[in-house]
Amino acid sequence: MRIDSDNTFSSGEFIGAVWIAVSKLYGEYGASRTSLALIGYDAEKKLAVLRTLHTAIDMVRAALASITEISKKSVAIHVLAVSGTIKALYKKIKE
Repeated sequence: MRIDSDNTFSSGEFIGAVWIAVSKLYGEYGASRTSLALIGYDAEKKLAVLRTLHTAIDMVRAALASITEISKKSVAIHVLAVSGTIKALYKKIKE
């Protein structure tokens, strides 16, 4: 996913904002069912790779779309690609 913002954020700030968004939309029980994990994060390129269960993709996408601020700074998050494996995802991103 691409992080559109004039500011840069640490990986902790980013994943924290994602967890907060998922928890607000679906509660703690719903958030726990996503098995969400940050796989890769590049603050300079403003790219991130998240892992989640295939059954929770729509939940996570909705939560990402609801994020408008990270650390009180404006942000928009765009999903670039979704894949069944991390290897295939990196191939899609490079293309």
